[in-house]
Order: sequence, then C-alpha cells, then structure tokens
Amino acid sequence: MQTSDIQPRARRPRAQIVSLTERAAERVREIMDRAEKPYAGLRVGVKNGGCAGMEYTLEYAEAAYPLDEVVEDKGVRILVEPKAVLFLLGSQIDYETSKLASKFVFRNPNQTDACGCGESVTITPVAVEEQGRN
Repeated sequence: MQTSDIQPRARRPRAQIVSLTERAAERVREIMDRAEKPYAGLRVGVKNGGCAGMEYTLEYAEAAYPLDEVVEDKGVRILVEPKAVLFLLGSQIDYETSKLASKFVFRNPNQTDACGCGESVTITPVAVEEQGRN
C-alpha cells in the first residue's frame, strides 16, 4: 500500500466554542462598523485576575494568529485565543442593558463561581475527553 492510498479519517463535528445572542452580534457589528479601521474580528479570551481568579477578555483583533480558533456566528468573526478554548467551550456571549450599565455577559457552563461585583470568575476547563477528542 502506498502512502497516497491512505485516506484521512473524517473528523467528527466539533462543538462550537462560543456563540453570540442576536443582541450581542448586533452590538459587535455596530462597534466594528464604527471602528477607526477595519479589524479581522473580535478576539475573545481569558486572563488571570480578579478576586475569583480569571477575567474574560474582549478586544479588537487586527489579525488572526495561526493557532486562533475562528468562529463565525451571526455575521461576526470571533477569534478565540488557544489558551482560552477549554475554558470557553460551550459559552454564549450576550449583551445586556440596564438602567445603570450596558455590557457583554458570558454564560459559561464551565464557570463555577464569580466574585460579588461580577468582574472575575472561577472557570474549570473542560476535560479533553468531554470534547469527544481522542
């Protein structure tokens, strides 16, 4: 058997890392349309910080990095930092407006706790087995 005869195994469908509600997608599109220059998308990640241990990050992405996970949802291109994938798997980003604030809110099934002010969270990463990868 020659190497050219070997067919790659079909990949299983992967779970979407993050999704946006309609409100969040609309707000991101508005923000991106008003940006001072075109961007490659919205970069989403996590960083260490706050009293609960981690904070979500959102920022303009000037370019996609080679290891970024790219998610297209409701007309928005989301670039997920590689180190954040296991922390964000299955998360939904919403946009909420109240009398006192307007903000993006993460609904993350991996989040186990949050500080009182809601600025930092505790997140348990998804085990690789739970993703269906071998």
